[in-house]
Amino acid sequence: MKKEFNHEKIKEAIRTIITELGDNPDRPGLIETPDRVARMYDEIFEGMRYTNDEIADMFNKCFEDVSSNDLVIVKDIEVFSYCEHHLALMYNMKCHVGYIPNNKVIGLSKIARICDMVAKRLQLQERICADIAEIIRKVCDTEDVIVVVEGEHSCMTARGIKSRGAKTRTSAIRGLFDTDHELRNEFYSLIKN
Repeated sequence: MKKEFNHEKIKEAIRTIITELGDNPDRPGLIETPDRVARMYDEIFEGMRYTNDEIADMFNKCFEDVSSNDLVIVKDIEVFSYCEHHLALMYNMKCHVGYIPNNKVIGLSKIARICDMVAKRLQLQERICADIAEIIRKVCDTEDVIVVVEGEHSCMTARGIKSRGAKTRTSAIRGLFDTDHELRNEFYSLIKN
């Protein structure tokens, strides 16, 4: 069930933040900023309106009676998200998704849409992996899913330690990918190229 954001409350909160930072939200450069930010939040946090089950239903577009049980990979899916600890941007993020079909395959663009929707939440990178894996598992009716996400976190690169260029890599490994090391290594070698 889609939940609507309260645009007016978000605008007022942004006005308060601008004021508390020491600026005037009524000056010409900022007067429309609260409305722009509220509209931006409506877009970039769209995934917060949906559960994983709802996202699975939304992108459940599969081709059935597929006899192949060979590895399917979509790599380098670019997304961004916001860290739930600092509301800081996680950027230069790439998702790599692999699965073994179980008599059906998902439309490839739907994998990218699932990654995008999951990232449009206040998130932890580890949860992004787990959520994508859970949704792919539900849609494809397969336990054999692997997801790797890599990205940079502005809460670490622009503040605090300021470790520019540091990348975080996380994974969710399910089914055969957890037990079959050759299969897992095949996935890792294919996403490197």
